[in-house]
Amino acid sequence: MSATLSTTHVPEFLKLLAHELRWNIVTALAQSDRSVQEIIQDLHEPQNVVSYHLRKLREQHLVKERRSSADERSLYYSLDLEALRALYLSAGNVLHPAIGSLEVPPDPQQWPIPERPLRVLFLCTHNSARSLLAEALLRQMSNGRVEVASAGTQPTGVHPSTIQVLASLDVDHTHLRSKHIDELSDLHFDYVITVCDRVRESCPTWPVEAEVIHWSFPDPVQEEGSEEERYQAFEQTATQLTTRIRYFLTLVERRYQQKTLTA
Repeated sequence: MSATLSTTHVPEFLKLLAHELRWNIVTALAQSDRSVQEIIQDLHEPQNVVSYHLRKLREQHLVKERRSSADERSLYYSLDLEALRALYLSAGNVLHPAIGSLEVPPDPQQWPIPERPLRVLFLCTHNSARSLLAEALLRQMSNGRVEVASAGTQPTGVHPSTIQVLASLDVDHTHLRSKHIDELSDLHFDYVITVCDRVRESCPTWPVEAEVIHWSFPDPVQEEGSEEERYQAFEQTATQLTTRIRYFLTLVERRYQQKTLTA
């Protein structure tokens, strides 16, 4: 005698992502933060249609928006990878406990050592906080599998809170230096990641082999308030960068495996 089958509702976020255009928007934002205009251009859809579906994604907290630091008339949209992962695992757990895996992205220390290390450049305007935090975090999180640098278009020196936050996280900061982008113009990078809206919107041209990605972060240096509130802005930036870098490394590792299999 068979057990009675209990029915459950399809999770709302799965219904949301079942729409082809919304899936394509999420796919695009998984690669890089984008403005509405860029999404329209990439997906060849009218602005009112794209805006409608972005609103639906925001209502489910899968997509976040923030006003551009360079042009307040523009908005950047980003995918909340942690929220999406939590919803995905929750839905999998409803189907079967084995599907709702809590495995974290693979540890880069377990990667096979490539013939040539991956090279990543982080860019912002002043190269004083965001890009330096990202440089130090990626260097430690990749355990030397990635060669990483950072630079700015108007470098102003390393902000003291940048060093304080990294020290509190036991992240090596001894080799961090604020420098102009021109110092690195002759070097080859596989990925160029802009962490500042202003530099992104005036970003120099890079060789076609470099993949350009944007992560839209507010500048913690510009945070107003008490000394504690300003420091917390640096801590929050480091936390968000850690999440972004963790998922970036997952993507890189997958691409490396695919390349190895097809070689």
